[in-house]
Amino acid sequence: MSRSRTSLETTSEQEKHLESARALQETIDKADLKLQSYAKDFRTHKVEVDGEEVHLKDPAIVASDVAAQMSYLRKLKFQFWEQSAKDKYVKTIVSDIDDALIVNTDDNNEIFSKNEQKKALLKEAKAKRAEVQENVRILAPLVEEDYDRIKKMTEKANVLAQKIIDARLRLTRLRQTHPQPRLTILLADQKLTEQVEQMQSLSDEAQAISEKIQSMKDKVKNSNAELEKLRTERAEAEKAVKIAKVDEDEAKLMPLYDWYMAALKLHRWIHDLHHTQTVSENELRLTYNVALPSEKAILITIALIFAPDTRHLAAVQVTEAEELEIELGDTIDVHIQSNDVHGLIAAILSQYRTGLALRAL
Repeated sequence: MSRSRTSLETTSEQEKHLESARALQETIDKADLKLQSYAKDFRTHKVEVDGEEVHLKDPAIVASDVAAQMSYLRKLKFQFWEQSAKDKYVKTIVSDIDDALIVNTDDNNEIFSKNEQKKALLKEAKAKRAEVQENVRILAPLVEEDYDRIKKMTEKANVLAQKIIDARLRLTRLRQTHPQPRLTILLADQKLTEQVEQMQSLSDEAQAISEKIQSMKDKVKNSNAELEKLRTERAEAEKAVKIAKVDEDEAKLMPLYDWYMAALKLHRWIHDLHHTQTVSENELRLTYNVALPSEKAILITIALIFAPDTRHLAAVQVTEAEELEIELGDTIDVHIQSNDVHGLIAAILSQYRTGLALRAL
C-alpha cells in the first residue's frame, strides 16, 4: 500500500514538473526574444560604404579607430570655436560702435553658467550611457546563458515527458501480459522464505548423505585392509603348507586338529576366555572374565608383547574394565624373566579372582 502511494506521489510530482516545463516553453515562445535570429543577422550583416562592402573588424581595432577620430573631431571643434571667437572679436573692434555687439561681464557669467549646466547634464548623460553600456555588456552573456539553460531544460523536459509516456506504455503492456493475480512483495517474500527452508533441508540431507558415504568409504577401506591382511596370511599359510609338504588327505592331521580345538575349548571354559585378538606379528591380546560365577562379568585384557622374530616375552600390559587396584608388577617381571607365558596368565587370573573373592567377603 505504501509503495502504491509513493508511486502516485511520484507520478503527481512528475506531472507538476511537466506542466511547469510546458508553461515555461509557452512563455519563451510568446516572448519572441529572437536572440538566435539577431545573433545570426549580426554575423551575416554586411556594411557598405559608397557601394563597396566593408568587412567587419576586430572590436578593439574599431575602438582605437573611433578614439582617434573623436580626438581629431575635438581638435577641429576647438579650432572652430577659436576661429569663431577671433572673428567675433575682430568684427566687434572694427565695426561701427553703434552696430557693435555689446558683451559685458554679466553676459559672460550667464553664458558660463549655462555652459556649466550643459556640461553637467552632458557628463551625467555620458555616465548613464556608460552605465547602461556596462550593464548591457555584463548582462548580455548572462541572458544568453539563461536562454541556453532554459533551452536545455526545455529539451530535457520534452525528453522526460517522452520517457514518461514510454514508461506508461511499457507498464500498460506489462499489465496486459501479466493479468491478475500478480505476485506481490509479500507473496514474493513468503515464497523466498519457503525456498530458503527447502534449500536448508536439502543441504542437511546432502550433508547427512555425504557423512554416510564417508563412513561407508571408511568401512570399505577397513574391509579392504582386513582383506589384504587375510590374503597375506593365506599366502603365508599356503607357503608354509608347501614347505612342510603336508598332504591334505593325510589322516594324522584330523585327530591333531580335533585335539587342538578341544584343548582350546577346554582352556576357554576353564579360564573363562572371552576374546582373542592378534594385533600384530608380535602382539597378542587376551580378554578374560575374572568375576565370580554369581556376579556380573568383570573383563580384563592381557596384552602379550614378544620380541620381534623370537618367542621370548618382552612386555605385558593389563587393562582393567574396573579399577580393582591389584599390584602385578613383581609377578609380571618374574614371569618375563623366565619367559613363562602360561604361568603368567594363570598367576594374573589367580590374583584377580582372589582379590575379588576377598572383597566379596
